[in-house]
Amino acid sequence: MIPFVTAGYPGLAATEKIVLGLEAAGADVIELGVPFSDPIADGPVIQMSSFEALKKGVTLKDVLGMVRRLRRRTQVPLVAMTYFNPVLQYGPRRFVGDALTAGLDGVIIPDLPPQEEKDFQAEARRKGFAVVLFISPTTPPARARAIAKRAKGFIYFVSLAGVTGARRKLPADLKARLTATKRIAGRTPVCVGFGVSSPKQVRELGPYCDGVIVGSAVVNKIREGLRSKDYVAKVAAFIRNLKGEHV
Repeated sequence: MIPFVTAGYPGLAATEKIVLGLEAAGADVIELGVPFSDPIADGPVIQMSSFEALKKGVTLKDVLGMVRRLRRRTQVPLVAMTYFNPVLQYGPRRFVGDALTAGLDGVIIPDLPPQEEKDFQAEARRKGFAVVLFISPTTPPARARAIAKRAKGFIYFVSLAGVTGARRKLPADLKARLTATKRIAGRTPVCVGFGVSSPKQVRELGPYCDGVIVGSAVVNKIREGLRSKDYVAKVAAFIRNLKGEHV
């Protein structure tokens, strides 16, 4: 179970509490979204949360600082999801070093094809920092095999052509595509994301993959619960429900 939260929504201190709540609820890995002004892979819910975090001035440096603080309290795997522009502005080599020092386990960069920025990717490999790569429904088999050979951490399988966001129905051929990708991936875990939002979907996809990524539905639960003091507990309960249904 890999829940996604936007770092800095509704605030950095709140995000820290949410991360700890997600861990207690059984999250196996937690994906931390770095706020960005043009999140092209994200739907309206995550765009909203990113915009709100940016209004508070949250930067990539702030997110790494938050990870450092979290590492005093938890060892749950933490993976950043960012676009490449913040990394480029920060300094790619500096980012790899600072991310490892902070305690980040890896990074997901949806707008960085594996054949680009080879110096950054070589530095990450050299230091053992996982750069998670994508395979999508439109990835040709030969390219999927090449990606699988380079993949570190896990392969992020995009369930559908489009942006993030909860979907009532997922593609009919998704299970077959996951099965084919698992065969290509070998020992590398395959985790599916984009659109997954319900216990039923998690239960159905579980046998075909190694992990399920749930983003917009989690951010929605945060937004819905902000008027109450126990919103962290409500988000944690949502994750327990997703994971419990799967188990």
